[in-house]
Amino acid sequence: AALRKVLGDHVQQGGSNITSERLRFDFSHQEKVSETQLKEVEKIVNDQIKLSLPVSVESMKFIDAQKSGALAFFGAKYPEIVTVYTVGNPKGYFSKEICTGPHVENIGKLGSFEILKEESAGSGKRRIYAILK
Repeated sequence: AALRKVLGDHVQQGGSNITSERLRFDFSHQEKVSETQLKEVEKIVNDQIKLSLPVSVESMKFIDAQKSGALAFFGAKYPEIVTVYTVGNPKGYFSKEICTGPHVENIGKLGSFEILKEESAGSGKRRIYAILK
C-alpha cells in the first residue's frame, strides 16, 4: 500500500519472499525509485506500524473479494474461495489484499521497517530488500 501511495496506482506486486526478519518484494515500476521516495515509503510503513493496526482475515468468494476492494496481483488465476487480509479498520483500512499469509494479528508487533536496497528485477520491475528491527 505504501509503494502505491508514493509511486502510483500502477504498482502491483510481482512476487515476494518474506520472513519474520526480512523481505524481498518485487513490483511493477518503470524507473529507479529515488532515495527520497524510498524514505517516504519507510515513513508511511513505520507510521502505520506505530498505530498498531489490527490485521483481520476473511475467506470469501474471489468475486466478492474484488468487489470489497481487495487487491489481487500476479496476473494469476485465483480459486473460487480466497483469503483476504485487511490491515486496519475494515471501513477505513490501510491495506486490503488477497494473500496466502501468514500475517501478524496486529502490525504494532513488527518493530521498525527499513529498506536496505532497491534494484532492477527485470524489464518494468523493481525489487526492494528490507528488514524489521
